[in-house]
Amino acid sequence: MARKRRDEGRAPNGAGSIYYSEADGKWHGRITVGVRDDGRPDRRHVKRKTEGEVVDALQELEQQRRAGTVRKPGKPWTVEAWLKHWVENIAAPSIRYKALEGYRTAVYRHLIPGIGAHRLDKIRPEHFEKLYTKLTKSGLKPATAHQVHRTARTALGEAEKRGHLGRNPVSLAKPPRIEEEEIEPIDSDDVKRILRAALHRRNGVRFVIALALGCRQGEALGLKWDNLNEQNRTLRIRKALQRQKWQHGCTDPHTCGAKYHKTEPCKDGCKQHTRPCPPPCPPDCTEHARNCPQRHGGGLVEVDVKSRAGRRLIGLPDQLFELLQRHRDQQEAERQHAGSEWHDSGRIFTQPNGKALDPRRDYAEWHALLAEAGVAEARLHDARHTAATVLLILGVPDRTVMEVMGWSSVTMK
Repeated sequence: MARKRRDEGRAPNGAGSIYYSEADGKWHGRITVGVRDDGRPDRRHVKRKTEGEVVDALQELEQQRRAGTVRKPGKPWTVEAWLKHWVENIAAPSIRYKALEGYRTAVYRHLIPGIGAHRLDKIRPEHFEKLYTKLTKSGLKPATAHQVHRTARTALGEAEKRGHLGRNPVSLAKPPRIEEEEIEPIDSDDVKRILRAALHRRNGVRFVIALALGCRQGEALGLKWDNLNEQNRTLRIRKALQRQKWQHGCTDPHTCGAKYHKTEPCKDGCKQHTRPCPPPCPPDCTEHARNCPQRHGGGLVEVDVKSRAGRRLIGLPDQLFELLQRHRDQQEAERQHAGSEWHDSGRIFTQPNGKALDPRRDYAEWHALLAEAGVAEARLHDARHTAATVLLILGVPDRTVMEVMGWSSVTMK
């Protein structure tokens, strides 16, 4: 026997209005959960097979209204659509280049292919945990899965703040455990061999200065002679040199890079790539901007240093100041030799023609220096932690070392 139609407006307190429609044989409910952006009431409608299901649905909406977690009106976002909107329109204008590239890698290479088709308000912590497991089983390091996790947590956290999500599911997901890499400073004997070899190489002073002052690679390559105050013997660090990806300047990036698209995975035993082989390009690939005739925005770019603390003034010990003066004389000889081919970049460390040094070439020079010195492979970034040792080997007095390193007191050995 058909259920009697409930009179509209006679629903339980807080449940909104409920009624039965003979037109579709369903129970309907309506409830006001707030105010829309245009000022009109935000009236929600639910439809279920039974009256009890409608009551439950309306009560859930009422609880969300009280908690302030009701999803905003309109067509629900997919995870893919939200991630693209977040990374390009919310993150891109407000963060530094390298951080943005990390976000884009996580979004376009891992998150969208893995879980992008889900509705944003239906995604669950388990979906992310399964993705992390899939990434690590594919051979990627747990640190990569952690980066994906941090990116997703930030992106969906913004969706939560804006009312597109009731609760951020990534805050409940458990990423894989990662072991922090222990920094192993180069021992003093190896440092001596590196310094000895560096001082006989072109631009070798670049590594001596960087190791002695703890400069990051971009900071060292970004140094200009204008940063050196010869009268006060100080060096000011304020900029860094960074290689950035080119951007397409054409109207059809996919077609522009068509002949460079990778359509098949690499064969077993691939020797072309020194790192893990990249996957085939997606069907709508818009990469390969470095080959675009109207490319822009890429190449070697001078940027502000990483933080306010990174902008610093360093007093140079006599030994380092004299090395820089000697290097300046050598650069002047190169300038004379290059003649009209010289590019006056004003940089302290340059190519033989005066142009800026590429970070990738500089990285190769570091490893060539280690090989020449007979020292085991070491990360250039970690080598910064040998600064005090380098200063002492160069004969800098203990008290001066303390001042350069910013130490108030220390027992020197």
